[in-house]
Amino acid sequence: TAKLLIDFKLNYPNVHTIGDAGYIMFGPVAREVLAFGTISFAVLGSASGLLSSRQALSTLSNQGMCGMYLVIITGAVDFLISLPRTLDRLAWMDLLSAAVIAIAGFIAMIGAGLNLVPGRSLTVTTSSNFFDALTRGRYEGQNAPVLDIVTEGHFQFLQGFATVFYVVFSVVMYVYIGNTVQSPVLFSLPPVWAKAAFAIALPNFLLSSSLILYSGLYTHTATKLVFVRIFRHSEHIYSHTLLGWTVWTLLCFASSAMAAILAIAVPIFSYLISNTAALFAAWYTYGLAGFFWLHDAYHLEGGMDGLKRRPIGTTLAVLTIISGTFIYVAGTYVSIKLIAEAYANGQVGRPFVC
Repeated sequence: TAKLLIDFKLNYPNVHTIGDAGYIMFGPVAREVLAFGTISFAVLGSASGLLSSRQALSTLSNQGMCGMYLVIITGAVDFLISLPRTLDRLAWMDLLSAAVIAIAGFIAMIGAGLNLVPGRSLTVTTSSNFFDALTRGRYEGQNAPVLDIVTEGHFQFLQGFATVFYVVFSVVMYVYIGNTVQSPVLFSLPPVWAKAAFAIALPNFLLSSSLILYSGLYTHTATKLVFVRIFRHSEHIYSHTLLGWTVWTLLCFASSAMAAILAIAVPIFSYLISNTAALFAAWYTYGLAGFFWLHDAYHLEGGMDGLKRRPIGTTLAVLTIISGTFIYVAGTYVSIKLIAEAYANGQVGRPFVC
C-alpha cells in the first residue's frame, strides 16, 4: 500500500494530501471529507502521544506533578517539534525514536528477567470473543490494539524488525511477569527499572506526541494541510516570508493547543481516538490504496481492459479495499461499544483536576 501511494503521487505530481487524491478519484466532497479526517486524526493522534508522554513523566517524578501540567509541558515540546516546515528536517527524529524505544525495550526485558515475579502463572492460550480479542491490551489514551495496526504499524520504518522485536518483547515480558502483567507493560517492572526504561523511551514519547503520518509529524501534518490550502500557488509556500512564517507558527500552536486541550478536558478522549482511527485511518492505511491502483489501472491503462490485463493487481487492490472496510466496521463497533460500556459502568474518565 505504501508503494501504491507513492505511485499515485508520481502519476499526479500536484497531489499534496489525501484530500487532493480524494478529489481526483471521487470529486470535491471526498476532498473535504478526507481533509477533515486527516486533520482530525492528526490532532487526536498528537493528543494520544501527549498522554503517553504524561505517563512517562509521571512515573519518573513519582507522580510529583499534576497530570495536567505534564500534558502542557509535552504540548509545548510538540509545538517546537512541529515548527520546521519541511519533512526532511524532521526525518532524523524517526531514527532517534526507533532507537530509543528499542533500547528501552531491552532494558525492560533485562529488568523483568532479573526480577522474576514469584509464583507467576502463564496462560498460553485463552478463549475470547470478537470484542475482547480486538480490545485486549488497550490502556488510557490509546486505540484498541487492532486500530494501532492501521494507525502506526503501516507508517513505521524497518517494519520487519519492528514486528519481530515487538513479538519477542511481548513473549519475554509475559514469561517473566506472568498473568499479572499490566498495560503498558513497563508499569509491571520494579520502580527503578520502570524509571530507567521510561527515561530512555522519553524522547520517543515526546516525538510520538506528534508521531509521523506519511513521514511527517502529526501536528506538522495537520498544519501543513491547512497551510497549503491557504497559500497554494503563492510565494509563501516556498519562500521565507513574514506572513508565511507567522501563519505557519500560529497554525502549529493551534494544533498543539487543541491536542493538549483534548487530552486534558475530554472525558471520553481515549474512546474518541479509537472512533476516529476506525473512521479514517482504516481507509488511509488500506482502503484508499486499493482505490489508487484501480483508478490508475482504469484511467491510465485503458479502462476495463486495463483492469482485465492485470488480474493479480486488480485482485490485490480489491482485497486491500475489503481489508480497510473490515477494519472500519470492526473498529467502529469496538469504539462505540467501549463508550456504551464505560457510561453504563460509570467508568468514563474525568478531565484532569490538580
